[in-house]
Amino acid sequence: QVQLVESGGGLVQAGGSLRLSCVASGRTFSANALGWFRQAPGKEREFVGGISGSGGLYYANSVKGRVTISRDNAKNTVYLEMNNLRPEDTAVYYCAASPRNWAGSGPYDYWGQGTQVTVSS
Repeated sequence: QVQLVESGGGLVQAGGSLRLSCVASGRTFSANALGWFRQAPGKEREFVGGISGSGGLYYANSVKGRVTISRDNAKNTVYLEMNNLRPEDTAVYYCAASPRNWAGSGPYDYWGQGTQVTVSS
């Protein structure tokens, strides 16, 4: 099993920035591909972006150019840096892990509990 814990969410004004973190523990060798998702109230969960075990990156068009995903394998941590935030970015953000090298937008095997991001206008 892999446990994922997100942090770094909060309230930010439009145009601001946040960096979310997700720390993996347990069978971390099963946390190879890592992804970020978000779910706004009343909406379906949305893929934000992902990073493969070898460092390849993929971002959803809705956030491309405003977010950067990175990973620190020594710390078993993946980051989601978001800039120029908009009110429509308000959502619960989740990280997810897969033992495959690349999982793209899914499916993923392990999920965190999520961290709330609220962007005020």
